[in-house]
Amino acid sequence: MSSSARDAGQLDRRWLAAVCAAFAALSLITVQPTLPLGWDELVYASRFAPFGPETPFSAPRTRGVPLLIAPVAAAGDSVVLLRCYLTAAASLALWLGYLPWLRTVRRRGVVPLAAALYGTVWFALFYAGAAMPNHYVAMGLTGAVGCLLRGPGGSAPRPGTYCAAAAALGGATLMRPNDTVWPAAVLLAAVLWAGIGGRLPRARAVRSAVAVTGGVLLGAVPWAVEARLRFGGVLERVRAAGEIQGGMGLRLSLDTLRHHAAALDGPLLCRPCEGATVGWTSAWWWLLIPPLVALGVHAARREGRTGLAVVPALAAVAVAVPYLFFMDYAAPRFLLPSYALLAPVVALGVGGAVRRARGAGRVRMLVPLGGAVALAHLGLQLHQLDLHSGIQAAARQDWQRVHRTLRAHGVQPPCALDGNRTLIPVAHTAGCRPATAGHPHALVLRKARLPVWAAEAGWRLHPVPGTYNPGWRIAVPPRRVTPHPLTAAPVPAPKPPARGQDSQILR
Repeated sequence: MSSSARDAGQLDRRWLAAVCAAFAALSLITVQPTLPLGWDELVYASRFAPFGPETPFSAPRTRGVPLLIAPVAAAGDSVVLLRCYLTAAASLALWLGYLPWLRTVRRRGVVPLAAALYGTVWFALFYAGAAMPNHYVAMGLTGAVGCLLRGPGGSAPRPGTYCAAAAALGGATLMRPNDTVWPAAVLLAAVLWAGIGGRLPRARAVRSAVAVTGGVLLGAVPWAVEARLRFGGVLERVRAAGEIQGGMGLRLSLDTLRHHAAALDGPLLCRPCEGATVGWTSAWWWLLIPPLVALGVHAARREGRTGLAVVPALAAVAVAVPYLFFMDYAAPRFLLPSYALLAPVVALGVGGAVRRARGAGRVRMLVPLGGAVALAHLGLQLHQLDLHSGIQAAARQDWQRVHRTLRAHGVQPPCALDGNRTLIPVAHTAGCRPATAGHPHALVLRKARLPVWAAEAGWRLHPVPGTYNPGWRIAVPPRRVTPHPLTAAPVPAPKPPARGQDSQILR
C-alpha cells in the first residue's frame, strides 16, 4: 500500500471514530439517561435481581441482551448507569461494524459517511442507550459482510478476519437468530458462487463458508438449548414465537410497506397499524434509498467489484422481507440491520456522484445542494428524536401513576395482577407478578371494560388520575382488607374464569 493510501486510511479511521463519538454524544444529550426502562427492556433487565421481580420471558426473546447488560445490571439497579454503559457499547459496536469496510472499500470518505448515514437516523440514536438487540444485530451483520468482501485488487483477508466474521455473526445470532439466518444465507451463497465461478480462490471460499456457518451455529446454540429445555424443541419454540407475534404468513399487500413508512414518524411499535398514515416529512428519505443504491451498484461495477454493492444490498433485502411481507405490524427498529447494510452502498453511490461532478466541473453546484440535503436530514432526525424521547419519558411515567393508585387501594407486594396487554410493565413497576393462574389481586385495564366475571363479583373500577395516555383504570375486589406490609397477605380475590372464557380480558 502506498504512503498516500495509508495516510487516507488513517484519516478515514479518525473520521470514523469521530462519527462514533458524535453518535454517543447526540444520543446522551437528546435521550436523557434517566428515561425509565421500556417494556422490552424490563423483560431483559429483570433477569437480574436488582431489576426484579422477573417478568415472563417468552419464546421470541433471546439471551443476547441479558448477556450484554450483565456487567451493569447484575451489580445494581441504576438506570442512568445502565444507559450510559449501553450508549458506550452501542458506539463501540458502530465502530466495530464499519471498521472492516476501511480495508474493503479504500475510497476516501466512504466508510465514515456510511456510519454517519446510519448513525443519524433518529431511531438508531434513540436505541443507542437501550437494552434492545436491533442495533447489535445491525452491526454484527455489517461487520461480517465487510470482513468477507474482497478488498481492492482481490486482496485476501488477514488470518484473523475469518474469526472476526464468525464472531460478528455469532453475536448477531445470539441477539436475534431470525434476523441473522437469511442475510447469512445470502453471504454464504455469494461466497460459494464466487468460489465455484473461480472469482475467489477455493481455499478462501472454504474458509469464508466455514466462518459464516460456524458463526451462525455458535450463536444459535444457546437459543436451541433453551428451546429444547423450555419449549420442547426448536420447532415448538418457533411455533410459539409465531403465535405471540400474531402469526407469520405471506401477505402480498402493500399495507405492511405502508405501515413501516408510517412508523418512521412513530410510534415505536405500530401494532395495530390500521389507520396509520404516512408522514412524508419524516419518510421522504426513503425515496432517496433506491436511486442511491443504484448509483452505488453502478460505482462498484465500474471498479470491477460489483459484489461490493450487490452482496450487502441483497443481505439488507433478506433482513427486510420477513418484516415487510410476513408480519402485520411494524416498528422502525426492525429495519435497522437493513439500513446499516445499505449505508455503505449508498455512500459508494454518493462518492461516485461527487467524482463525476468533479470531472464535469459541477462540484460548486453539487456541494451546496448536498450540504442542504444533509442539514435538512439531520435537523429532521434530531427533531424526531427529541419528540419521541419526550413522548416515551411521559408515557412510561404512567406505570408509576398506576402503581400509586394500586397502593392507594391496598394492592402491594406480594401481589398478582391481571388485565390487558399493557399489564407487564405495570406489574413489574408495582412489584407484582402477572397472574397466569389462580386469583389476581387487582386488574389493570386500559381502554377495556370490566370483565363480566369481575362485574358480577362486585369488583370496583377506579380511574388513574393524571396519566399521559388516557383510559387507565384499575379494578379491585370488594371488601379488600389492606394487609400489613410485613405480616399479612392480601385477601384472595374471586377466581376468574379460565383463559379464553372472557374475551374482554385482552392480553
